[in-house]
Amino acid sequence: MHNNDSHPAQGADAAGEAVSADLEALKARVAELEAGNTELRETVLREKAELENQRRRLHRDLEQARRFANEKLLNELLPVFDGLESGLAVETADVAAMRQGLGLTLKSLLKVGESHGLAQVDPLGQPLDPERHHAVSMVESPGAEAGTVVSVLQKGYVLNDRLLRPALVAVAKD
Repeated sequence: MHNNDSHPAQGADAAGEAVSADLEALKARVAELEAGNTELRETVLREKAELENQRRRLHRDLEQARRFANEKLLNELLPVFDGLESGLAVETADVAAMRQGLGLTLKSLLKVGESHGLAQVDPLGQPLDPERHHAVSMVESPGAEAGTVVSVLQKGYVLNDRLLRPALVAVAKD
């Protein structure tokens, strides 16, 4: 029986070594998972910081675009301003020359508007279009067909097919 007592001690030593080996393997696995977790946490933080930086850049770029969106248009309007200032600086009583200068300045201004999608609505002689014209009066006009625009009090404007302002018109009565 004495021999039987020594066998359980050897079995306990082997079981203890197996538990110890399993414990070491588990500790190594925990350390490996903690390292992976730390690495993932750092990656998430870097990605979060990158997204925040990108959001700031987009916000800054959007703000810059908003602030300077009209730069090209205003740059093209500068010669019109110059023409008006030059016309006002002239000390002459020649009304014809003044009208000619104003006409050229208006033509220049309309050209700038057209290059940016602006178009005039001048419906003289056309049938009334309630989508683009606002009739302010109806007048007797023997030579015009009823419902036709016979007078334009104020021209309308369209920007890229969107009505900015309807034309104010007088229409022929029935």
